[in-house]
Amino acid sequence: MNSDLMGLVWFVVLLASNAFFVGAEFAVISAKRAQIEPKAKAGNPAAKITLRAMEKVSLMLATAQLGITVSSLLILVLAEPAIHHLLEIPLGALGLGEATTAVTAFTIALILVTYLHVVLGEMLPKNIAISIPTQASLVLTPALYAVAQLVKPLVWVLNQVSNLILIIFGFKPRDEANTAFTLEQVEEIVSASQKEGTLADGSGAIVKTFEFTEKTVADVAVPLDKLVAMNLSSTPGHLQAAVAEHGFSRYPVTSPGSPDQSDILGYWHIKDGLTNDPQVMAMPLSSKKLRAMISIPETTELEDALAQMRKSGGHIVRSFSSSGKVVGCLFLEDIIEELVGEIEDAT
Repeated sequence: MNSDLMGLVWFVVLLASNAFFVGAEFAVISAKRAQIEPKAKAGNPAAKITLRAMEKVSLMLATAQLGITVSSLLILVLAEPAIHHLLEIPLGALGLGEATTAVTAFTIALILVTYLHVVLGEMLPKNIAISIPTQASLVLTPALYAVAQLVKPLVWVLNQVSNLILIIFGFKPRDEANTAFTLEQVEEIVSASQKEGTLADGSGAIVKTFEFTEKTVADVAVPLDKLVAMNLSSTPGHLQAAVAEHGFSRYPVTSPGSPDQSDILGYWHIKDGLTNDPQVMAMPLSSKKLRAMISIPETTELEDALAQMRKSGGHIVRSFSSSGKVVGCLFLEDIIEELVGEIEDAT
């Protein structure tokens, strides 16, 4: 009887051990560095150890798996026979045959041990670790890290064998948990949060920012056939009339003999045509007032195009195709609209 009671004690201890390793395993892979690092910088010793563990995630997971396997095997070896033996006593009193009693006791013991092992030793700690990953990692990971240091030689051998198998099948082993998100994952998070009402983004500014990073100059540039342009023979009167009709403040300037407007020389600003002098109004605008324009490939990402425009100081750039032909103009205003939505020209 004493040995059976010790078996029950071992069952409780091993069940707790199994739960610890399962919880620690899920805590390590569920916790986010962004939430642990501030605590570590504030001097929290558990957070510091947790960060070290997250940098050696392969070792931590191998240690956890080793602990789970050993605990599970010992439960079968030590606990199940004890429960089996304790059940034989009341079953034997029912007058069942020896063989029937043994089989029935074994079946009940196996079902009971398996149920408690799965529920208390696996599912419960896993769900807790996933529900509160930061708190769970700070509580469980330091102890797992200590165990890992004790069994490091054995785990190292097991881990090397595992990594070798991964390499054979074309996978790259990782030693650090991946806690970053891809752009697509962040977009999905934002969209889901908007639908659930947990994120207010009525203007769609956040989503627009993600979409902005995926677009190129070709997606936003104004093609030549839709371009409102001046030419070198245009007068201040022509410029003022264009402003009144279209409301733009800047106009690309082409050479007079450019039928498709591809020969873009630069651009004029509305203030270049401000005059009340009737004689000046009828004279062609000076080419000296032309503002320079840089040229960029239409395959350039908008983010890079914006950086080049800021560097050059220009508000309009030419876009050209892979063959080197000018195919349109990109306006700074259009880039900004991709980020914040529709805006009106200051004019």
